[in-house]
Amino acid sequence: MMKMKMKVTGLLAFTLLSISILSYGISGPAFATSDPNPALPVSSELETYSNGGSVKISGTIADYDSSSGKGLTFLVISPDNAIVQIGQLTPNQIDSDGSFTKSFVAGGKYWKASGDYTIEFHYGADESKVTVNYLGGSPIVSGQPEPTPEPEPEPTPEPEPEPTPEPEPEPTPEPEPEPTPEPEPICGAGTELVNGICQVIQTAPPPPDSGCLIATAAYGTELAPQVQLLREIRDNTLFSTTSGTSFMLGFNTLYYSFAPTIADWERENPMFKETIKTLITPMLSTLSIMSLADEGSEMEVLGLGISVIALNLGMYIAVPAFIGFKVTKHIKSRK
Repeated sequence: MMKMKMKVTGLLAFTLLSISILSYGISGPAFATSDPNPALPVSSELETYSNGGSVKISGTIADYDSSSGKGLTFLVISPDNAIVQIGQLTPNQIDSDGSFTKSFVAGGKYWKASGDYTIEFHYGADESKVTVNYLGGSPIVSGQPEPTPEPEPEPTPEPEPEPTPEPEPEPTPEPEPEPTPEPEPICGAGTELVNGICQVIQTAPPPPDSGCLIATAAYGTELAPQVQLLREIRDNTLFSTTSGTSFMLGFNTLYYSFAPTIADWERENPMFKETIKTLITPMLSTLSIMSLADEGSEMEVLGLGISVIALNLGMYIAVPAFIGFKVTKHIKSRK
């Protein structure tokens, strides 16, 4: 009898333990939208977004010091591990308690493939990331009125037979009324009529939300003429051609790997800031040559771009190397 009770007790304990383990495994989250990093927690408003949806990311910088002048850098990485968007939140875009919000528009020129997009945030040595699922597809079309239903023809009443032995001739059938043509739909604002359907007017997508961090920190504001020149060359000249767009995507991957750090050093050290301003002034003068290229001209953008690169290589590498060679030769000749 005692052995029977022990067997029943052991069986119940094993059953309860199995149910606990299964319920724990099932209750885990199926999709994580936030990074648990306590120093830089971030989260998305939704997990899934369609074409044209607004992706809103919120987060908090722990132990945030607004007087440090450091910015928060962000990168948007596509499902094939390509950087499609990059930029920085300056200190005046971050609340005093360290909280921040950043919004993106899903879709357009850079959100091409559907899948999981990773958004990384970097603040000093702390980093965090959040993943959202982009469904892709076409933008939602609105403003198309419902077609007016065609009126059904009224049935022709059958004539009553007259009381006569002679058969009545069959009545001639009336012709069916012609169908009423459907009215053309009236498109709303921001749409156009294409093949009888209102579609959203496609406009050129905006360039990535990024800027020249080093030049902005050197001149103190994004409204400086030098920074405006760089932005106009990027948006109006380089992004108007396929070769220029490819060059900028590759350049941004390299540039934003070190630009946030140098921009922080400029804000912290005025002497370093003036040194950087002096060094980039000749480069800005040569880049003004790119404004001579016609918008959308592949040959002119490619030719002037190669000329500007060669000119900068000569100023920053060839000339200093030649001067160093001459000085070394002169010193050796005096010995």
